[in-house]
Amino acid sequence: MKRVSFVMILCAVALFSGETRTVEAVTCSPIELIPCLPAISTPPKPPSAACCRKVKEQLPCFCGYLKDPGAKPFIDNPNIPKVASSCGVAHAYPPKC
Repeated sequence: MKRVSFVMILCAVALFSGETRTVEAVTCSPIELIPCLPAISTPPKPPSAACCRKVKEQLPCFCGYLKDPGAKPFIDNPNIPKVASSCGVAHAYPPKC
């Protein structure tokens, strides 16, 4: 239990530092979502398996990305809900922050 609390505290500190964040075992970095660029571009292409893996992996990070001015435009893209749906995580997007 202490380890989980420590991880949560580290995540909160990292969230407000503007640096790459770690949420539990996930390294939060918008760069991890690069495989999704074709799926959110115009016109969008279906998300690749690599994109879906990264979306599922990065889901715990989306609230932090929405607060990050550099990452927010990527996460606020109107094609992201379509990607989430195609990847089977529509229930988790938009995130409840």
